[in-house]
Amino acid sequence: MDRIILHSDCNCFYASVEALYHPELRNKPFAVGGDPEKRHGIILTKNQLAKQCGVATGEALWQARRKCPELVVLPPRFPLYTQFSKRARTLYLQYTDQVEPFGLDEAWLDITGSVASPAAGVRTADEIRRRIREELGITVSVGVSWNKVFAKLGSDYKKPDATTVFLRNDWKSRIWPLPVENLLFVGRATQKKLLEYGVHTIGDLAAMPQNVLQARFGKSGAVLWNYANGLDTAPVEHWGSRAAVKSIGNSVTTPHDLTCEADVKRVFLELADSVARRLREQTFLARTVTISVRDTSLHTFTRRRTRVQYTNITREIAADALTLFQESYHWSLPLRSIGLTVSDFTAAEACVQTNLFQDELEREREEKLDAALDSLKKRYGTACVQPAVLLHDNPCDRFSPLPPACK
Repeated sequence: MDRIILHSDCNCFYASVEALYHPELRNKPFAVGGDPEKRHGIILTKNQLAKQCGVATGEALWQARRKCPELVVLPPRFPLYTQFSKRARTLYLQYTDQVEPFGLDEAWLDITGSVASPAAGVRTADEIRRRIREELGITVSVGVSWNKVFAKLGSDYKKPDATTVFLRNDWKSRIWPLPVENLLFVGRATQKKLLEYGVHTIGDLAAMPQNVLQARFGKSGAVLWNYANGLDTAPVEHWGSRAAVKSIGNSVTTPHDLTCEADVKRVFLELADSVARRLREQTFLARTVTISVRDTSLHTFTRRRTRVQYTNITREIAADALTLFQESYHWSLPLRSIGLTVSDFTAAEACVQTNLFQDELEREREEKLDAALDSLKKRYGTACVQPAVLLHDNPCDRFSPLPPACK
């Protein structure tokens, strides 16, 4: 028997949770969005009435209000959404231990071992929808299929509060006519490239020669071809299993445009502090440093370099990031956002090659200093100790690059 996999997707998740606490908004168009004063002014999610007005996730608040002048925008409350996400996952775990989250509001469930037939799987999907509605007060749409990709496609197929089934007997006639961008991991950039080859539907993608896709897109081309042809065999991970960490990074859209190297240096120092602290918490050393930079025209570029030595020292990561920036950017426009990521890990206790041209005693002193600062910041907050350059009264410094759990 084929696997029976469900994909459960909470409908308009943030907005649905907020509606429970703002019953006065249930018959009005509203959305959850960022703070325009901090330049995080985009729509994170919207309710059905706002969607009917054309409001789209990811667009700027001013664009949304132009479409829907009466739109009410609420600030996000992520701790509250996390609570509801945990409650939903606790419910899923009553059906199977193979529950794999996909963001806060989505999850795959492999229920093959607990149902006797696809029909029973559909009944389970309907039961989960009913229980989520009754016990949490929100709704989910559930896709049912023999693989993860088509189950995800099913949960997107009909909303809200619906079950969609894609089984082997009719999947080609139903899935292949769908737009190619409906397929998992076909984003805007990939869609644009596929259109250059005349690929408009999932069926078009399935009919493309696999070697042509692989030549154009590399490994991801072969993966997308398998997805379009129903050949996804990826397992649903067991609850609690943790994928290997491959990178640690952070990015920030600054409150004001960055117009000089001094501003950029301040931002990289704060980002490096965040990233290096997380490296040390997870007992990793990293060797590759990557920066991403977006200017005010929204053009983005990335640059990376591989170090001679592994490191988790804040100063070294910040210095590498700034050097990459200096080599790559020539100030044709001010900057809007900056990101910093490290990868290529080894364990902190691993034996690594030292550098004859560096003072290893000085590096050891810096490692101990970083560890002491980590302890202070964990107890008294991120801002309790800072480099002197961050003490200037500069509006570009007024942000926290750390996720809530790290502050």
